[in-house]
Amino acid sequence: MLIDDYPAEIEAIFAKYPDKRSAVLPAMYLAQDSYGYMSEEAIKDVAALLDLEPTQVLSLAGFYTLFYEEPVGKYVLEICNDLPCALCGADDLVEAACNKLGIEEGGTTDDGMFTVKTVMCLAACDKAPMLQVNLRYEENLDEVKLDALIERLRKDDADGVAPYYGVEAFKESLKRK
Repeated sequence: MLIDDYPAEIEAIFAKYPDKRSAVLPAMYLAQDSYGYMSEEAIKDVAALLDLEPTQVLSLAGFYTLFYEEPVGKYVLEICNDLPCALCGADDLVEAACNKLGIEEGGTTDDGMFTVKTVMCLAACDKAPMLQVNLRYEENLDEVKLDALIERLRKDDADGVAPYYGVEAFKESLKRK
């Protein structure tokens, strides 16, 4: 349960919100970190923690692209395919990523390292095509830069560098007022 895994973080979250039900998104970040994705168990855990109905949590998980309703890789490559990115080659970038990793769009590599997804508008139209990998933007991409990114992420993983995303960044934000 979240309260057992993250007592200090939950206390800090509750301190920021006058109504604990308002803490649903931060609690979902913790749940996703704990469970790996917004599984049925994670959704029920968040709902119980905040006195919400599981359907309320599920509707948020379905709305926000940063919450995953199925298992994903350690690195989620979310490639923007909105019009500006599409006009600058996003479709080719998706194809290149999938070919390089040996998966289809929406799939995860056998080693659990990478998932490739397409998303609508990440608000960096002036730097298209671009993608977001675990909350960090990679902009003005082409196939060469994509290859270098994938190799850098593989090296980071081999060197034991923790992925930059999610709950660690979120925990840091809790320390700020």
